[in-house]
Amino acid sequence: MDRSDAITALAALAQETRLDIFRLLVQAGPEGMPAGQLGERLGLPSATLSFHLKELRHAGLVSFQRASRSLIYSAEFTNMNALLAYLTENCCQGDAAACAPPLCDGAKRVAPIPRKPA
Repeated sequence: MDRSDAITALAALAQETRLDIFRLLVQAGPEGMPAGQLGERLGLPSATLSFHLKELRHAGLVSFQRASRSLIYSAEFTNMNALLAYLTENCCQGDAAACAPPLCDGAKRVAPIPRKPA
């Protein structure tokens, strides 16, 4: 991920509703969630939800698939992980493995490894 892509993704997430949508889609995993269910869960009218989903899609953070008459939205875990990697690539004096959060592939949740006190 380059700087411009990171700025676009962070700008998209720097809005309360879009952050809520993205976090809900991350929870849903790779199977995603129908747009109608997203709107119900967050109490958003369809026009408002559509606007925010468009912004998240433009940032590369969500995608959708058509299933019959429904649109199923899901988080783009590869791009999410690329953003996290970009933000942490120089942490811990260049040893990103020492402090990087576990990456998520959307298929399983990995508990963080407890750190030993220094």
